Amino acid sequence: MSVTWNLWHGCHRKSAGCLNCYVYRSDERHGRTPNIVTKTADFNLPVQRTRSGEYRVAPGEMVYTCFTSDFLVEDADIWRPDAWRMMRERSDLTFLFITKRIERLMDCVPPDWGDGYDNVRICCTMENQDRADYRLPLLKAAPIKYKGIICEPLLGPIDLRAGLGAWVDELVAGGESGSTARPCDYEWILDLRRQCMEQGIRFWFKQTGARFIKDGRLYRVPRRLQHSQARRAGINYIPPGQKPVPAPYGRDSEE
Repeated sequence: MSVTWNLWHGCHRKSAGCLNCYVYRSDERHGRTPNIVTKTADFNLPVQRTRSGEYRVAPGEMVYTCFTSDFLVEDADIWRPDAWRMMRERSDLTFLFITKRIERLMDCVPPDWGDGYDNVRICCTMENQDRADYRLPLLKAAPIKYKGIICEPLLGPIDLRAGLGAWVDELVAGGESGSTARPCDYEWILDLRRQCMEQGIRFWFKQTGARFIKDGRLYRVPRRLQHSQARRAGINYIPPGQKPVPAPYGRDSEE
């Protein structure tokens, strides 16, 4: 089971992967300003209680955190200490967030972070070679108990071999959705899979994206089929002896 906890909303475009951000598209459709970061009514969701005194979010849940913003966005610095406090209080939950600001992590962690909270998983987006070259060493060096790499939207071939290793728990790859999506080539996906297999890292092909190239041919894939077509490829990889883990996110990060 899982829940989504969007404790603040809004963000600022950070790199090439943000160009067609689904939050921006959704906010603009509804007349909202996407680059204004605001605290939401769900801010204290993990510690909300029922009338009987029990937590509303049951123990054992996976909490997909801050999917309409970036947990490390600068605008939220004033609220983040309370977020960490709630994560610490709810040690019976697993929190997962994806960031494009991994360089800010050590300026944002609480004093008792140590080598990471046992119940916090952090994934970092690496959408092209430039961002992989910059972010991969930072993620590798960061004190985090569970580390994931998100190559989505995948905008070009990425070679991670110089830094990839057993320290990575899982890599997720996928194309970009939306009417203005940039193309994703199946060969880029397959090469990332090979790199994961070489290092014994779990690999998940999440979605084709709206414009998918295979064998040199461009396919326009309807939104409803982008995940199912990725599953049909049958290329997800779990190293021998490892068990499947909950998906790195419960909803699309690049809708």
